[in-house]
Parts: sequence; C-alpha cells; structure tokens
Amino acid sequence: MTEPPQPPNQPPTPSGYGHLPGPPQPGYGYPQQGENPYAQQPPTVPQQPPTAPQQPAYYPPPPPGLPGMPQPSSGMTPKKKLTVLIAASVAAVLVAGTVAYVGFFKDDKDPEPPVAQESTSPDAKPSGSPSVDNGDGSGNGAGDGDLNSARKQGEDKVLWLKTAKIDGPGVGVDTDGQWVVGDTVAKTVWKNLTGYGAADGKEKWTISFPGDICAVTGQMTADGKTVVLFRNGESDTADCNQMRMVDLKTGKEGWTKEVPKDGLFDLFASPSLSLTGDAVSVNRVTRASVFKVSTGDKLFATPSEGCMTGSYLGGNGKMIGIATCQDADRTVEVKDADPATGKSTWSFKLPKGFQVSSVYSVDPLVLDIGNEEKKERSIVVIGPDGKQRATVTGEGSFASGCRSSFSRSLQACAAGLVDSNTLYLPTATEAGTGNEIVAFDLASGKAKWRTPAGDKRTLTLVKAANGSLIAYRKAEYDKGGEVLSIPAAGGEPTALLRHPSGPAAPVESSFFSPKADYVDGRFFLSVTHLLARGKDEKFLMVFGK
Repeated sequence: MTEPPQPPNQPPTPSGYGHLPGPPQPGYGYPQQGENPYAQQPPTVPQQPPTAPQQPAYYPPPPPGLPGMPQPSSGMTPKKKLTVLIAASVAAVLVAGTVAYVGFFKDDKDPEPPVAQESTSPDAKPSGSPSVDNGDGSGNGAGDGDLNSARKQGEDKVLWLKTAKIDGPGVGVDTDGQWVVGDTVAKTVWKNLTGYGAADGKEKWTISFPGDICAVTGQMTADGKTVVLFRNGESDTADCNQMRMVDLKTGKEGWTKEVPKDGLFDLFASPSLSLTGDAVSVNRVTRASVFKVSTGDKLFATPSEGCMTGSYLGGNGKMIGIATCQDADRTVEVKDADPATGKSTWSFKLPKGFQVSSVYSVDPLVLDIGNEEKKERSIVVIGPDGKQRATVTGEGSFASGCRSSFSRSLQACAAGLVDSNTLYLPTATEAGTGNEIVAFDLASGKAKWRTPAGDKRTLTLVKAANGSLIAYRKAEYDKGGEVLSIPAAGGEPTALLRHPSGPAAPVESSFFSPKADYVDGRFFLSVTHLLARGKDEKFLMVFGK
C-alpha cells in the first residue's frame, strides 16, 4: 500500500505489509542469524521516542504506530446537533522467513472454506426506539424494509441497528469506545458515552462530557469501571488531559481529574490509555503517568533519569514500560513495571533501529517490533525474566496491526490475540483471495494450525479466552457474516451465529474497521468514526438468535 509521508520529528514504524527479513542481531537476547540475506544490522534511526500518534480520520488508514498529523480539535466550528436512534428497519509482510521471522509464502489456490457445525447538540442525549421484531418480513423495517426479511434457513437475526445523525466538525467525530458489561453495551459518540440494553438497544443511561472524548481503552476493572480522557475545552488548542472514571454497569460518573504535566517537554499529543487491575496509565509521546482507577490518585510517572518511558501498558494484572534511551542509537528498552510503584526488575533492549509497533499481550509478553528504514519485522516472546523465549516463524503474509486510523494505542492496534501459550494471527487480505488464521505456539514460535476463511472471504479475530478462539467471518454485499468458535487445539470451526443475508448483508458488509465483540450469544459491530454531515449513518449493529 502507499503510505502517506511521515511528518518531521517523528519515529518511523514498521509498515503494515512490509517484508520481515531475518532475525535481529545477536546481543539483545535474539537467536543467532540463520542464512538470511536480510539479517544485517539495521542502520541508526532518527532520535525519536518509540511511539507516536496515528493519523486522523481523514487520511487513509496507516499501520499501527505510524506517526500522524495532530488530532483535530473540537473547536473546528461544530454545528452542534446530535441524535442517535434505532433504525426503523429490523435490523507484515513476513516473507521467506528463516529462524526468528514470521515469513510466509503466498498460495494462489484459494483455501477450502471451513465446515461449520450448527450450534443534536453535543450535550443532547441520544434517543432510542423499541427493538426490532422477529424478522418475519413485516417488521418495523429500516428504510425500505425489514433487515431480517429474506432470511434463509439456519440464519440468525439482526436484533437491532442504531444509526447516528450528527452535524459536527468537518473532520467528523470519533466513536471509538465500545464495552459490553452484563446486559449493557456502552458506546462513545463525540462528547457522549451511552449505555444501551444489549437485548433490545433501548437507552439505559447517558453521560455527557464538556469536551470531546479523545482517548479510551477497551479494558476495564473486574467490576466494570473504566477511565476515559476528554478535552479541556472546545478551542483549537484544547488539551486531551481530563480524566474521568465511569461505572459502565450503572452509568454513574466517578472522579474527574486533570492529568498533571511531568516536566517542560510533556506533550499531550494524542495520548492513549491502558488499564490493568486498579491502575490506569496515560501515555503520550515522551511521558507516561499511572493512576489508581478507584480513587484517581497518582501512583507513579516516567522516571526523571535514565531511559524515557513514553508508555506503560497493562494486562492480566501485569504492566510493562516502553522507553527510549538517551544513547547515540536512541535504543528502545522494554521493562517490567509494578502497577502500584513502577519498580522494575528486568529490561530488554531492542536491536539498533528497532521499535515496538504492537503489543499483542503483556502476560505473556508478546511484541511486534520492526525497523521501518530496513523494512524488517519480528514478533518476539519475552519470558517473565526479561529474556527472549522464542521468535514467531511461519509461512504466509501477515498484517501488522489494526487498519483503523483512529486508535493510537500499541495494544488496540495489535492484529493478533494471545491466550495462554498461543498467539493467533490473521494473514493479510488481498483482493480476490481468502485469508486464514494461524495459531502459533509461544514456546517454540512455530505454527500449530491454520483455519482458512474459504470462498475468498476474510476472517478477523474477536477474542481468545477459555481455550477457544472467537473469529468473525466478514460479511459481503450479498452474504451475511458468521461468528465462529475454533478450539485452541485446532479443528473444524463451529458456527455460533450465521448472520442474515438479504437486505442486512450490504449494511453489515459496509462497516469499515469496526469494533467487534461477542458476549452471551450476541455479536456487536460498531463504527469507530462518523462523518457527521447531518445524515443518518450506521452506528451499532447487533446480531443474535
């Protein structure tokens, strides 16, 4: 793909589909080089931090970590009109890899399909209408008809569909946050966070913020609380530095605090959030701060000496820091961090010129690293002692991150999922071909099994937990999508949901880089950005039995 030029004073990052040559140089915990012509030491990269914001919505989707233009402010003359309603109708390149690289060879033959078994103003509050009917063709239909009309035998239903009609800034508005908690699905829209009944889409609660919601994390505490960032005003210079804790189960607001600056060069350029246990980090270009979710109290921040930590990332009760050292090579260092104190017991230095582009998992620690200048990439597994355990290898071509331009998090933009000792990666998609999901053993780094999408379709990952992988077989204009369950040990997928064809399929297939989740037998699909041009836009679509 053709990538937009990088702005000055930003770090290069791995291309979403760049070749991953050979293993990094030894001396950083990596295995010795094999016979790979691309395995030379990469040159020095510009003196920059390891992470940077991504490009705003009006640019083509860049790969994860690609530096981008400044985030547009809410002060761009919004027209201030917002409504959200239920629609009237029912509704990267890793090639020829040797040791230590994910390398893949393309097969021109399309894989066989899997055999699935049956089984207003910014302050205005969104409004809702009753859920759709049972889809017998005489429902209360969206537009020209019922989305469940023309359902075929064995197909499940559109439970409800929401659309949004917003007059907003010229660059549109972000709708990046989505959480499913109990019987509620919560979704952000511009300056609002609204909870809807998961079964019927009826509005349960709404929280309005004084400025644009500018950063979210899909993570939450065990009791359903999370933290969001919003801007401290509506001007073009408003900072994304206001934190608010929210109870997603009840819709009640907790504490609100401003993120204090840590030094003169603390820039709040497109910050991101990460949460684990009772700790939430606010990450920006050269600084990061960690706070207590329950109280908002500050726990720790980037150390004033040594390597400069720009991100603290959490998961499974663990936390890591990603820092840029002040040596001549601007070496990137990954270290463990106590979520309560920030204290570290080990550090892992990346090879010269390499940076972290995605973090697939914190515990176990799986990193996607690369050198943009040399077009090199590697996926490495780090043990609890900070030493490299394995490097992922295999055959195929893999995308290196989410293709959405709205997420700025190294975790949110990770293309793969990790559960226990397995990494799941989808192969890259190309026009006219189907892709597949590949499972890798984290102990050896080798591929365990592959599941093809078949029929020139596309499989994407939804979640991995409890010994199985949930995947989404994307819809096409004339074919509904499917939710599949694949055992961690491999084998034939089981169809958990078969989405309806007919009028629902073109709506479902038109969701670009959506948020997706499967909880309690329901599949949730939502957009991450709206054009906000005063016209109805699809917003949140839910499927079930």
